[in-house]
Amino acid sequence: MPDAAHRIRDIAEHALSVPFPLRIRAWDGSEAGPAHAPALVFRKRRALRRLLWRPGELGLARAWVAGELDIEGDLFAALDVLSDLIWERGTEAGGPAEPPAGRAESARKALTALRDPATYRLLRSALTLAGPGLPPSPPPEEARRRSGLAHTRSRDKAAISHHYDVGNAFYEYVLGPSMVYSCAVWERPETTLEEAQRAKLDLVCRKLGLREGQRLLDVGCGWGSMVLHAAEQYGVRATGITLSAEQAAYARKRVAEAGLTDRIEIRVQDYRDVRDGPYDAISSIGMAEHVGSERYLEYARALYALLRPGGRLLNHQIARRPLQDEEEYRIDEFIDRYVFPDGELSPVGTTVSRLEEAGFEVRDVEALREHYGRTLRAWVANLEAHWKQAVAATSAGRARVWRLYMAASAISFERNSIGVNQVMAVRTEPGGLAGLPATRTAWLS
Repeated sequence: MPDAAHRIRDIAEHALSVPFPLRIRAWDGSEAGPAHAPALVFRKRRALRRLLWRPGELGLARAWVAGELDIEGDLFAALDVLSDLIWERGTEAGGPAEPPAGRAESARKALTALRDPATYRLLRSALTLAGPGLPPSPPPEEARRRSGLAHTRSRDKAAISHHYDVGNAFYEYVLGPSMVYSCAVWERPETTLEEAQRAKLDLVCRKLGLREGQRLLDVGCGWGSMVLHAAEQYGVRATGITLSAEQAAYARKRVAEAGLTDRIEIRVQDYRDVRDGPYDAISSIGMAEHVGSERYLEYARALYALLRPGGRLLNHQIARRPLQDEEEYRIDEFIDRYVFPDGELSPVGTTVSRLEEAGFEVRDVEALREHYGRTLRAWVANLEAHWKQAVAATSAGRARVWRLYMAASAISFERNSIGVNQVMAVRTEPGGLAGLPATRTAWLS
């Protein structure tokens, strides 16, 4: 009689010390767990083998990307429930890492647990279910292990290429016509994704106080949406920089089709190599997460040097919650291996402090956390609606990476595990003049 699902449920509940809240369906056709809950589907026994060889987040991620593990039913509801069991126990993205002493204590407890007859029987059951064999190779979508220092020019370029150079057609299916890959601003319940992205771009332009004839630098320009909006709606001369060759080619094509090649330049260039300042304004939208904590002050100083006195910076950046005493920041293994290699999040307070250390005066901070949850849900809906086309444009594994990453991120924003903030800062003029109207309402109008 098929019983793999019941045995997997028993193993999970013993490991977690609580009832497992999802239904489990196994490769042998067996099912166990709540009848009306979303189903965690083990399509192949290899998924269990991955978990035994690499317990925890990375084993789960590899099984998911390889198509050996899936969720049927409401993906968001399933991830919300699982977050209580896994990520909220201190393994969320950016959550605390177990210190070396703690790992030693965990190992001691594991050895002690093996002496318990029930634990020993469950482990033997898991080994039998998983079947013999060496650990399966990681899916091809996994980033190769990196050596050397993080956030050098060459390593940053490789990290950006891993994330963005997966085919522009794939991003068209996910992002929609706006081709904006950052948090939208949803002004009304009935707002569409395209309207919300236009509202976000316009909000950035208004915070920067853009006027006709000014020079704008967009750091991490993506597929060119910000520079196009700023040039078309505000009459600026714009430069967009990216490390992605595919993004640059796509953005240049859009600029040419809009007839704006005389006002917009797109470069494949590192922010550390820009030498043609001063600019009147700089936008950095969803790029600073790639900078790294050790390089952040260098990043802030580079942008400060590129601004004229009185010029403004708009830094739009995802933030994590501050760590508690003696906690250690840990980069999420799934995100690091499959989504943003070397990506790091910092608390918004740290970002503000680094900008001030570089010489900026921070004049405005706006939190948009709830807006990002809705944006991510819209992207997941786009991906699911165009699943076959998206898979054909890249790979089935890559599409599964993005579906899991975006859905899990939506839950993280909604639960306040992470946030996103727009920080507007000014390089003040001699004597401390900021060149801003007296009130926020006035300079946003």
